[in-house]
Amino acid sequence: MSFSTPKQGADSDDNSMTNRFDKESGAIASGQINSDRVTLSGGNHSGQSERRTVQVAMDPQLTTIQPGGGIVMSIELGWGYLRRWYLRKFRSGYVQRMSVLRQGTRGMLPFDPIDQRDVKFYRNQDTYWWPESDDDFRWRDSLPFARAGLAELVLISGLFLFIALVLGLLWWPLCLPPLVVFALVVWFFRNPPREIPTGHGVVVSPADGKLVEIVEIEDPDIGPAIRFGIFLSIFNVHINRSSMSGAVVAVRYRPGKFLNALRPESARENENLDVILASHEMPGQFFRIRQITGQFARRIVCWVRPGDVLTRGEQFGMIKLGSRTELVIPRHDALKIEIAIGDKVSAGLTRLAHYGFDATLSGSDHDGATGLQSLKAGEASFKMSNNRESGEERTDG
Repeated sequence: MSFSTPKQGADSDDNSMTNRFDKESGAIASGQINSDRVTLSGGNHSGQSERRTVQVAMDPQLTTIQPGGGIVMSIELGWGYLRRWYLRKFRSGYVQRMSVLRQGTRGMLPFDPIDQRDVKFYRNQDTYWWPESDDDFRWRDSLPFARAGLAELVLISGLFLFIALVLGLLWWPLCLPPLVVFALVVWFFRNPPREIPTGHGVVVSPADGKLVEIVEIEDPDIGPAIRFGIFLSIFNVHINRSSMSGAVVAVRYRPGKFLNALRPESARENENLDVILASHEMPGQFFRIRQITGQFARRIVCWVRPGDVLTRGEQFGMIKLGSRTELVIPRHDALKIEIAIGDKVSAGLTRLAHYGFDATLSGSDHDGATGLQSLKAGEASFKMSNNRESGEERTDG
């Protein structure tokens, strides 16, 4: 495998919600699906035909997008209870309007929601949702901060700003340490726009940070594979993005320890969450992104579930306050690695590698989006049922 300097192409930043399979037309090239598993047919690392199967599953432990919970999450949920009481008591017209606009069913949601804010932590569940055009809080996506971390940003940074003001009244040098912490918290939750590289077969980084590992492995789902390990310090952007375009087939969560993310055993022993996707650019192949907590980062956030479709560079989660992210992709003779251990990487921006396949063979356009209409007649497709049959994107919180 060879290494070269990554090239950063120009494309618009993709900060949209995930697109779910349409009930009538959802498909993935060269695949078959039933209610509990996906089997894909494609070439292995030597180009020989091979079939791989992954269990289609949403881990039952994932009842919210933040399985580790947390104090701030509890505060948000408590505030939501008070907000719903106020709205039902004093703004019955608004409650009625949002009730008419909402779609889907309540599912396993532990309360009856009023608007998008109430389902923020339940975006990965099959529950009520509102079309994007009816989202009165869509403006929050335009903020230069991670929407999933706005509560932490306000509460934690606000606390240290208050402490700085109080100490400053006593003696102004005392305000400097809490002001530094305030600045670090604001810096941590930033969400800068990214220009996603174009080109077929391009693999971009799933996280910001320092590349600490490139190793060949035998993966139980992917087979012969390459694993990239990225360490995120508290100074990095902590938004996770998809490295390639694909459809989510499984989301798995494992509770664990909180070892320093620089230690190799942290990948095995720390709390982690796997997102396994069926690639749109490589028919018959899966890839996996693993979010891993660190010594201080103890809150994994992931809002996708099986059936969601991610484009290259699209956001799907974050890890709060320092962590590690791993990417596992199929090993193939056509794979060229463009990065080296020790390099700094940016999620959705830095090219880690690319596959030198002919784009016409996989039915993908130059942006990596799947051209399902042009698939050859012999290729199989499959459908995934979905309660959300509206053509509009859903918005949650």
